[in-house]
Amino acid sequence: MNSFGMRLKLSTFGESHGAGVGCVIDGLPAGLTIDMDFISEEMRLRQGGSVFATSRKEPDIVEILSGVFEGKSTGAPLALFIKNTAQKSGDYENLKNVFRPGHADFTYFKKYGMRDYRGGGRSSARESAARVAAGAIAKLLLKEFNIRIGGGVLGVGGIESARFDFSESECQKARDSQIFALDCTQEPAQKEAIKNARANDDSIGGVALIKAFGVPVGLGEPLFGKLDSQIGALMLGLNGVKAVEIGEGANASRLKGSQNNDCMNAQGFCSNHSGGMLGGISNGEEIIVRVYFKPTPSIFLAQSTQTTSTEVVQMQLKGRHDPCIAVRGSIVAQAQLALILADLLLCNATANMRNLHLVYSRN
Repeated sequence: MNSFGMRLKLSTFGESHGAGVGCVIDGLPAGLTIDMDFISEEMRLRQGGSVFATSRKEPDIVEILSGVFEGKSTGAPLALFIKNTAQKSGDYENLKNVFRPGHADFTYFKKYGMRDYRGGGRSSARESAARVAAGAIAKLLLKEFNIRIGGGVLGVGGIESARFDFSESECQKARDSQIFALDCTQEPAQKEAIKNARANDDSIGGVALIKAFGVPVGLGEPLFGKLDSQIGALMLGLNGVKAVEIGEGANASRLKGSQNNDCMNAQGFCSNHSGGMLGGISNGEEIIVRVYFKPTPSIFLAQSTQTTSTEVVQMQLKGRHDPCIAVRGSIVAQAQLALILADLLLCNATANMRNLHLVYSRN
């Protein structure tokens, strides 16, 4: 499937070594100011080019093909396109008939009977550029309701902060870090771990903490559109994500109800073990999500694999790859959360008669 959303529908297209990648957003309300400077800044954060990411650095200039007039959304489908300009397809010629370990090559080939061996084609993380562009649009919509998204890298290779309580300002500050580190006390060791993995032609995994601030009560569509189920599905749909935790996460299985319940007083909730949602519906607290990325499967060590004709061979990759996909993945995950919340925000507009009367009331 290449589409997501109930009211705010997103469809992405494009391949790693094709003309480009892009998306179509349908259901965006008319009249939203489209801030191109903000979109460009979001795209910049996702770019490679540093010692901690792939050396492939695309300009990632977002071109609007439709849906905007005089700087505002028209209510028509909003089409965004991002050209590919830095492909090196020749780096993949030796992989034409070889399955890369840890990649989708084998399963794509078995499912479709063919595959784009140039960087994985549609299965490449290059597609995530379109998600970040769409996420920027979603963030502009959320901003109208004072809903903000933040986050960064919580851990790399097991070097992980014990904190989950990072404030909005700390999440904002993480954007200035080369690896988007949330905990400055852990950042030097995390950087060193990434550098060591790269120096040894290997890669390393990591975990991102993603948060949403200012989320109102009521976002989420039970039973099959729960906020937490949407988060789980969309985050696990990102390349390299192997686990997602919300609030207390897996640790809740080790607690008693008296420890895990979020009691209330006159001011509201006394804690946030739930991660900002109850029964699949936002409860007004901060949304807290941890996204776990596996080590980048593209490594430069020799590995045993099969060819398309089932011959066992030794292969060694070349090319440009992230030593830790959690770094740029943390930016993509934030875009994903923005898309989820924007979609559910629109869904909630028709949740009850009071909301409808507010829309259609005559002054």
